Amino acid sequence: MKITIVGTGYVGLVTGACLAEIGHDVFCLDVDPRKIDILNGGGVPIHEPGLLELIARNRAAGRITFSTDIAASVEHGEVQFIAVGTPPDEDGSADLQYVLEAARSIGRHMNGFKVVVDKSTVPVGTAQRVHGVLAEELAKRGLSHSVDHRFSVVSNPEFLKEGAAVDDFMRPDRIIIGLDEDENGTVAREKMKRLYAPFNRNHERTIYMDVRSAEFTKYAANAMLATRISFMNEMANLADRVGADIESVRRGIGSDPRIGYHFLYAGCGYGGSCFPKDVQALIRTAAESGQNLRVLEAVEEVNHGQKEVLVKKIASVCGDDLTGKHFAVWGLAFKPNTDDMREAPSRRLIADLLSRGATVAAWDPVAAEEAQRVFALDLAHAPEQHARLTFASSQDDALTGADALVIVTEWTAFKAPDFAHLKKVLKAPRIFDGRNLYEPDAMAELGIDYHSIGRPHVNLANSAA
Repeated sequence: MKITIVGTGYVGLVTGACLAEIGHDVFCLDVDPRKIDILNGGGVPIHEPGLLELIARNRAAGRITFSTDIAASVEHGEVQFIAVGTPPDEDGSADLQYVLEAARSIGRHMNGFKVVVDKSTVPVGTAQRVHGVLAEELAKRGLSHSVDHRFSVVSNPEFLKEGAAVDDFMRPDRIIIGLDEDENGTVAREKMKRLYAPFNRNHERTIYMDVRSAEFTKYAANAMLATRISFMNEMANLADRVGADIESVRRGIGSDPRIGYHFLYAGCGYGGSCFPKDVQALIRTAAESGQNLRVLEAVEEVNHGQKEVLVKKIASVCGDDLTGKHFAVWGLAFKPNTDDMREAPSRRLIADLLSRGATVAAWDPVAAEEAQRVFALDLAHAPEQHARLTFASSQDDALTGADALVIVTEWTAFKAPDFAHLKKVLKAPRIFDGRNLYEPDAMAELGIDYHSIGRPHVNLANSAA
């Protein structure tokens, strides 16, 4: 099938590359010539494991094209995926200007039946608005009643984890398709069925539903996962107070099949492009419908506070005034295997350390370049603080002369470092771990003062005794 992807961001690139991989003829459109130049030059504007190789293989096979030509993109695809950004507006709602402009462009150029697929994460009712924009553009062209210019708007939300998106797309646990039960919807259903047929050979993974339910499903899924994270973080904070070990608690409750182990790890808060934005958008949608989502409001509040937990632990040990203290920070991206800095806990942590007078040497194996750009913006109002932030050339380089190591992202490279060397290069053998990578007893035996989230702190003097 001939497929068009509007938008070469995270979702658009993964969707386009994976659809090309299973044999479709994919045209990827973006209005940003810089992105298209990078892609046509053999690069990828985002970091996602396996994506660069996937695109290169399918470009060589002639199954994927990148262009800024809007008319050509509309002409190409019988199915038009809209995969543009939906950033949060000032009130927390999703900003749909890019989605609606993409729909407008399709309406201006479409010639023949088109299935227009909302792949972007959009609030309930967006498909109806996209339908209205398409109808409006056809009316301007005098084609409102043309049988050759019919269309159907489909909701097909993505469920991709950053860092594992290619595998998630190629081995989906479900494919959600929302469409209207009318003549055009019937045609759209057949096209979407054919599009995703290779993923349903072993068993049917596609779940069909009405459009609004499909739009809602995406937000509800992310809200549930965010809720689990904030719940465990709140339990971890209580475990700190009552002397329990949240890791033991996690194993105990996760063994219940009704609960399971996924998204039950305590830490220093969630970030990224999905959970914070989608929770806010769902809260806003509810408010517009006259309802308060009290659970999600609490989820958001807990996550906001959780990003301050590590700094509070540091201050309890090193003092509120950190002037003259130097900290090594491992991990800047909001999660491993990505360079995404959106809502990353490291941003709050480093800003708080700097505001208390500390100096920071930061290291991330992938996100350092993006982090430099982000912190230049975050700290533009405080150049003196920005001057006290440096980016190390290596994981080991970040440690040199630091009063403590602070771990914010659970990269694999951080899980088994050379602790003997770490003790030598740090001024004091102290770790503040925001991802609970190590065992407290083992750290105490090594002579490391170890502070984690919701796990007992083992006093080195008691350990030695």
